[in-house]
Amino acid sequence: MSNDLPKSFLDQLREMTVVVADTGDIHAIEMVKPQDATTNPSLITAAAQMPQYQEIVDETLIEARKDLGKDAPPAQVVSLAFDRLAIAFGMRILKIIPGRVSTEVDARLSYNTEATIAKAHYLISQYESHGISRDRILIKIASTWEGIKAAESLEKEGIHCNLTLLFGLHQAIACAEAGVKLISPFVGRILDWYKKDTGRDSYPAAEDPGVLSVARIYNYYKKFGYKTEIMGASFRNMGEIVELAGCDLLTISPALLDELHHTQGELVRKLDPETASQSDIAKIPMDKATFEAMHASDRMASEKLDEGIKGFSKALVTLEELLTDRLAKLEEQVLAAA
Repeated sequence: MSNDLPKSFLDQLREMTVVVADTGDIHAIEMVKPQDATTNPSLITAAAQMPQYQEIVDETLIEARKDLGKDAPPAQVVSLAFDRLAIAFGMRILKIIPGRVSTEVDARLSYNTEATIAKAHYLISQYESHGISRDRILIKIASTWEGIKAAESLEKEGIHCNLTLLFGLHQAIACAEAGVKLISPFVGRILDWYKKDTGRDSYPAAEDPGVLSVARIYNYYKKFGYKTEIMGASFRNMGEIVELAGCDLLTISPALLDELHHTQGELVRKLDPETASQSDIAKIPMDKATFEAMHASDRMASEKLDEGIKGFSKALVTLEELLTDRLAKLEEQVLAAA
């Protein structure tokens, strides 16, 4: 009689898919031990407000003040600290994981190719100044046409990119044609849109519109031999993850990772490159005009991309306000101690 314990869904998933932690919470990453980790402005803003990370925030602000001098206006100090905070979290995360961390370009630059490239150069230079190889960093950029063009340029320099807020096949094809390293199609946000648009409360996991969207992208990429990695993101429930078992990567919240860890049974591979290569799919030539036409005709992708950029931008404003308040408190403490 075998003494082997049944494998959890998480253990089985790791045999066919690279599991990534979708969080800025360093303690959660230590618990789940993923290969890679992703963050975004909302996650960093949330983490920056947790008492256990106050030290990272304070160190970043103090260092920025020191580098700019005592006469620099608070707004300038906050701006520098703001850029460095994502790096600070990224460096802490890289001490825990063996793989890569995704660090996001300011979402407010999503429609500006040159500004996105400049910000990516800055982020990479900051990591490299701390001895971290660019191979361990993915620069996260929104999947606008301008963002994709920025990523195309960066990839040619050996700066790898993670194209986020991706909702439509046209975005995925443009990313693959641009030679982007990785894309993050947003499963749960697609489901959210369809539920609101149709008035339905739920979808069976196999019919989930977000799941179907990622499966379609996966089959297209494998059929035509694209090297761009697909990382399903933004999951609302475990069923979505189960239906995408076999995807190149899946970035999963700590709560859902825990649910997978505590679920036993057979996890069936749903996405397979061999099966995908046999798919009957027509290739779509992609240029800016085609991209814009497909984007305009895809109401869900248009609305969710716009909403996502606005949401991340709002989180950044909140983070700037948080840093401004904290800087004032730190400087009050310094004055009081003098």
